[in-house]
Amino acid sequence: MEKIVNYKTGIEIHKEGYKILAKELGIVNFIRFIQEFEIGEGDYTKDRHKWQDKYTVEKIVKEVKKKNF
Repeated sequence: MEKIVNYKTGIEIHKEGYKILAKELGIVNFIRFIQEFEIGEGDYTKDRHKWQDKYTVEKIVKEVKKKNF
């Protein structure tokens, strides 16, 4: 007699693992755990240059003085 094995898909295992972790760790610690291991997208260093390169220390100081913080 052959034994039938029902393998879960990768997505099913992933969902089940997240569910167990959230239950056991609590939602706050679950989120902290996931943040440590999830891989982001893009290249932060390159993306940062798109908006940050236009600023200089002098420009930032001028803006702060203008806003009167």
